[in-house]
Amino acid sequence: MSAAAVTIAALGKTYPNGTRALDAVSLTLAPGEIVAVVGGSGCGKSTLLRVLAGLDRASDGRVSVGGTPVEGPHPAVGIVFQEPRLLPWLNVADNVGFGLVTLPPAERRARVAETLSRVGLVGYGRRWPRELSGGQAQRVAIARALVTRPSVLLLDEPFSALDAFTRADLQDHLLDLWAESRPTLLLVTHDIEEALVLADRVVVLKPRPGRIAALHDVAVPRPRDRVSPEFEVEKRALLATLGRSLARTPGEEAFPAAAI
Repeated sequence: MSAAAVTIAALGKTYPNGTRALDAVSLTLAPGEIVAVVGGSGCGKSTLLRVLAGLDRASDGRVSVGGTPVEGPHPAVGIVFQEPRLLPWLNVADNVGFGLVTLPPAERRARVAETLSRVGLVGYGRRWPRELSGGQAQRVAIARALVTRPSVLLLDEPFSALDAFTRADLQDHLLDLWAESRPTLLLVTHDIEEALVLADRVVVLKPRPGRIAALHDVAVPRPRDRVSPEFEVEKRALLATLGRSLARTPGEEAFPAAAI
């Protein structure tokens, strides 16, 4: 599938307990664009992703992919979670091919082998999830999301549980994978550096309820050097924007320490 535009219009989400998680969030992602979402605790980052994935329903507003409203899991949308969530009773190849049950077996095997090669796991198809390192398991999760050739790929803090070296390696690898087919990509992260390494734009959400505080265009061209002066300038600017989003206005309830 080719990349698709994502349209979020006046999106709101209220949970049954009365918590207003998102309020009047509007954003458009161009086909092939990479957008990162950052913000303090309680700003609705994961809720936004779940609504986009069709796993939760919006309370108001609408979400569409390629002009089609998202009202449930969408065949054009892939998602990678913080944990790999591999099925322990299936080997790597069967985990990756889990969403291809409608394809003929030969085509399914070929698609799985091609995708495992793309994520650097040639020869791993017969291994079990318990035999994988954390980084390898997350590569399998990415392969599972990519094997259906989605138009939109959603990532919910996919590298946060990994060590710094593995995280940086997978960030670079994700960009290489994205460059091959350029799906529209939305990444939720708490890591400012990760957002700046990967994204064309960074959305800063303000918490309680979650709403857009700022949009930050990343001016540093790819490939981005994490230790360059230009990257450091971008990082400082984004940190300042995030700090302003967490600042209280008079009469506003204080955020707990976890939000800082």
